[in-house]
Amino acid sequence: MPALVGTITVINVSSSGVFNVGDVFQIHPVAQTKTFSGAGSFNTGHGLTVSSNMSSTNTLDIDGIDQGIIGSL
Repeated sequence: MPALVGTITVINVSSSGVFNVGDVFQIHPVAQTKTFSGAGSFNTGHGLTVSSNMSSTNTLDIDGIDQGIIGSL
């Protein structure tokens, strides 16, 4: 069904975002990221105590390509 749309102002669309006006069948925003984190990195809360005396995070990635997102649409 056609849509009648008035004036639109777009300030920002992120690199993995999608902006659509009108009819659409499928939208597939696709992004990938790699996150390295050490012990206690994603802990949240009030009064949190984390003890990680001898912790290290291995960020060496010797393979050139990880699993891609090509063809996952």
